[in-house]
Amino acid sequence: MFLDLDILIKTLPSQPGVYQYYDKNGTILYIGKAKNLKKRVASYFTKNHEYGKTKVLVKKITDIKHIVVNTETDALLLENNLIKKYQPRYNVMLKDDKTYPWICIKKERFPRVFLTRNVIKDGSEYYGPYTSVRTAKALLDLIKELYHLRSCNFDLSEKNIQDQKYKVCLDYHIGNCKGPCEGYQTEENYNNDIVAIRNIIKGNFKDSLKSFQDLMLHFAAEMEFEEAQKIKEKIDLLANYQAKSTVVNPSITNVDVFSIVSDESYSYVNFFKISNGAIIQSHTTEIKKKLNETDKELLELAIFEIRQRFNSQSVEIYVPFKVDLGENIKITIPKLGDKKRIVELSLRNAKYYRQERFKQIKIVDPDRHVNRLMAQMKKDLRLSEEPRHIECFDNSNIQGTNPVAACVVFKDGKPSKNEYRHFNIKTVDGPDDFASMEEVVFRRYKRLQDEGEKLPQLIVIDGGKGQLSSALKSLDILGLRNKIAIIGIAKRLEEIYYPEDPIPLYLDKKSESLKIIQQLRNEAHRFGITHHRNKRSKSAITNELENITGIGKQTVVSLLRHFRSVKRVSLASFEELESIIGKAKAEKIITYYKQKQSK
Repeated sequence: MFLDLDILIKTLPSQPGVYQYYDKNGTILYIGKAKNLKKRVASYFTKNHEYGKTKVLVKKITDIKHIVVNTETDALLLENNLIKKYQPRYNVMLKDDKTYPWICIKKERFPRVFLTRNVIKDGSEYYGPYTSVRTAKALLDLIKELYHLRSCNFDLSEKNIQDQKYKVCLDYHIGNCKGPCEGYQTEENYNNDIVAIRNIIKGNFKDSLKSFQDLMLHFAAEMEFEEAQKIKEKIDLLANYQAKSTVVNPSITNVDVFSIVSDESYSYVNFFKISNGAIIQSHTTEIKKKLNETDKELLELAIFEIRQRFNSQSVEIYVPFKVDLGENIKITIPKLGDKKRIVELSLRNAKYYRQERFKQIKIVDPDRHVNRLMAQMKKDLRLSEEPRHIECFDNSNIQGTNPVAACVVFKDGKPSKNEYRHFNIKTVDGPDDFASMEEVVFRRYKRLQDEGEKLPQLIVIDGGKGQLSSALKSLDILGLRNKIAIIGIAKRLEEIYYPEDPIPLYLDKKSESLKIIQQLRNEAHRFGITHHRNKRSKSAITNELENITGIGKQTVVSLLRHFRSVKRVSLASFEELESIIGKAKAEKIITYYKQKQSK
C-alpha cells in the first residue's frame, strides 16, 4: 500500500541522489537526479508546469523511491545507469547507448594511456567515468605534458625491439616520446612514469604538484608565457576533478550488496544489485522483530527473501559482517577500497530509509513513534523503566547576583510547558551552583511528595559530577534515592554521568536519546536565563529608586507610572516631582541625584 505522497515528500532527505516515480501498477515513469532530493521532488508538486507532458506525469505518480549517493556527480552517473536499464517512458535524455568516458591504462608492455567509452575486460585499468569530457581531456593533456608516453599501438615486445622492427616516429623527434620502440627508454623508466600517472588520475596530486609548478615556472622563466598560462589553466581545471566514482566501477562486477541497521523493534535491510560495474537496482525493506533476533539472523533471512523476490543469480555477495548462506554463494566482507565504499553507500541508504520511516510514523502513527522512542531511551540510558516523564534542572546567575533555577518537564519526549517551574534561590549566598542545585531539587520533590503528585521516571541535571552529587543529597534526605533515575550531562563533550560511577557514558552524537537529553538541557537553560534576565532587569529598575532613603515601593510605582523610566525621574525638575509625590520626597530625590553627579 502506497503512503500519501505529501508524507513521502516531507520525509525525503536533503542529500544528493536519484529519484524514481512509479505509477499505480508499479511501473517506473521517470528517473531523475538531484543535488537536494527533497527540494527537487517537491518542485514537481508545487509548480505550475508549462508543458502538458510534465502535467500528465505528475498526475500519474503514486509512489516515489530514491537512492542516496555521496555527490552530485555520483547522482548523474547513477541516473545514467538506471535510465539505460529501465528506459522510463517520460525520460528523453540518456536513453541511447552512449556512456561517459573513462581513462584507460592499457594492460601491455609500455602501457598506453587514452580516453575511451568502451570498458573491455582484458585486465586493463579504467578510471572514471568522467561526467565532463573536458576535464578528462585536460587530465590527459597534463599527463602528456609531464610524461612523454607513446601514442602508437605497436606491439613493443622485447623480441620486436631487439629485432629493430619499428623506427621512431615524429613524436620522438618533437620531444613527445622517448622512443621505447627502438630501446631508447627502458621499461623500468617507463613504468615509473605510469606509477606517477596512476596517482595523478586517482587524485593524489601531492607528489606531482611540485612538477606542475616547476613546469609552469620553467615556461615563465623562458618567457614562454602562453605555455605557462596553458599549464595554469589545466591545473585550475583539475581543481574541479573528482576521484573515481563509487557508483560505477568496472572492478565490481555482477554482485549483490546487503547492509542492515536496527533499533529496538525493527531492522532495515538495503539491497544493491550491481551488474557490469553499475548499480542497476536498489531496494530497502523494514523487518519487525519478534523474538529479539540478532542482526546476523535477520540479514540472512532478508538476503534469501530479497534475492528470491528479485530473481538474483549473483554468485557473490558483499555484506558488512559474516553471514551463513551455504557453500554456493561467495561471501565478501570488504575491508577497504571501492568494495568497502559500496557497502558503506548501502548502509547509508538503509540509515536514511530508517530516518524517513521515523518521520513518516511520527506523522501517521504518533503513538508508535513515542513507544519506539521511549524504548530506545530506556535501552540507551540503561534505565529500569521507560522515561515517560522527565524533569531537567539548570541554575542561572551572573557573578552571584539574582541566582535562580529552572525545572522543565517533558512528557513522552515532548515539552509540557504548563508544568515548567521557576525557582528563586533562598538559602544560598553568592555563586554556589552546587548548593543552589541541592536547594531546588529538594524544594521541587518535597512539594510533589506533600501534594501527592506523580514523580518523574528520570531527572536530568545540567552539569557534571558536582551538580549531580548535590542533587543526590536532596534525594537522600527525601528518601527518593534509587526510586527515581538521575543523570548529569556535562556540556563540553556531552558526557552523561551516573551516581557513583566515575566513568561517563558517551552516546552516539546522532542518537535520538542524546538529542532528547540535549533538548531538555537547552530548554532548561533558555527558561532559566529568561527568568534570570527578567528578575535582573526588574531589580535594576527598582533598586535605583528604592536605594533613596525615605522612598518606598509605592512611591517608586507612582514615579514610574508617570515618568515611564528611572532616567526620566533623574532628569525631572523639583516642581514636576512635587506634583506627583509631594515636597518632602521630591527634595530627597533631587538631593540624591545631585550627590550622585558630584561624585
